[in-house]
Amino acid sequence: MGKIKYELIKNNNGNENVRLGRLITNHGTFETPLFMPVGTLANVKTLTPEELKACGSAVVLSNTYHLWLRPGEDVVNKAGGLNKFMNYDGPTLTDSGGFQVFSLAKPKDISEEGVKFKSHIDGANLFLTPEKSIEIQNKLDSDIAMSFDECAPYPASRSYIENSMRRTLRWAKRGKNVFNNENQSLFGIVQGGEFEDLRKESALETVRIGFDGYSIGGTSVGEPKDVMYNMISYATKYLPKDKPRYLMGVGDPIDILEGVSRGIDMFDCVLPTRIARHGNAFTKHGKMNIKNAKYRMDFTPIEDDCDCYTCKNYTKAYVRHLITSKEVLGGRLLSIHNIRFLIRLTENIRKAIKNDCFDEFKNEFIKEYKNKH
Repeated sequence: MGKIKYELIKNNNGNENVRLGRLITNHGTFETPLFMPVGTLANVKTLTPEELKACGSAVVLSNTYHLWLRPGEDVVNKAGGLNKFMNYDGPTLTDSGGFQVFSLAKPKDISEEGVKFKSHIDGANLFLTPEKSIEIQNKLDSDIAMSFDECAPYPASRSYIENSMRRTLRWAKRGKNVFNNENQSLFGIVQGGEFEDLRKESALETVRIGFDGYSIGGTSVGEPKDVMYNMISYATKYLPKDKPRYLMGVGDPIDILEGVSRGIDMFDCVLPTRIARHGNAFTKHGKMNIKNAKYRMDFTPIEDDCDCYTCKNYTKAYVRHLITSKEVLGGRLLSIHNIRFLIRLTENIRKAIKNDCFDEFKNEFIKEYKNKH
């Protein structure tokens, strides 16, 4: 047991940003790029660990803030850690709680020491510091823990982003100083908003502190796509080639492809299960709204060539019936399909990199994806 390791297998011919790698964890070895389903409260909504495994899932995320409040990190620790608690035998990653905290806090409640905010459950006053976030994650015993950072809003002034980014660096050092779980790996988070020089400074300084992996934060917070893609490019060029790179909170299929083309190895997002609960499915021709009346008598699967449990066993007409009848099984079946869709996308990305044809694969996928139903 010990820290995760990353091995670079190869770059796509002609594009050294595009990486095929291997992530070696305490709970198995997996090729990257990969997509990680989000299990906020130590479960991916409505799905069992067995169903996740059947989708090809590797790393699953859980949320430090939510588990701190319920059931409490001591409960998870007493259960033997996150894996045992949720009965998932693959690797786990806990985010720092920062994203949730900053959505609940006001700017005036962010200080050098930490963040004051109110619980979303009962309104109780809470205070989270970099040290406390790491202490909670050490007890949760995930394979990968994240530094506590400020996820700055978009848009924000340069001076705000600069101050926020430098505070995040100070917090990263404080968190690393108290980190004490030898079986857990700690990732640093690069901030800096849309400003190229601040992203560079953040990346170089975060690498100087020294982490087991690096993630790009502050994306997917309302910025235009081209701004997000620039944020990724500005940061990845300064990150070490022998450590994994993780783009936080991004799960749109086109964004995954654009992220891979800029050197990203790991992605996570609540999108596949969230849109499923509202009756939407990912398909190679874009998102499908299964509630649409045209699917009422459609007795074909969501996608003919999909190998997921849902597509192998159920029709659009049946899934539509479940969703419109507000049956929980409808959201479950669409969640299985959507998670498998994104995992299958990353499988195909890896295959394309192996065959040195990533750019062709990316262009073809995007062209078809935008050719909606």
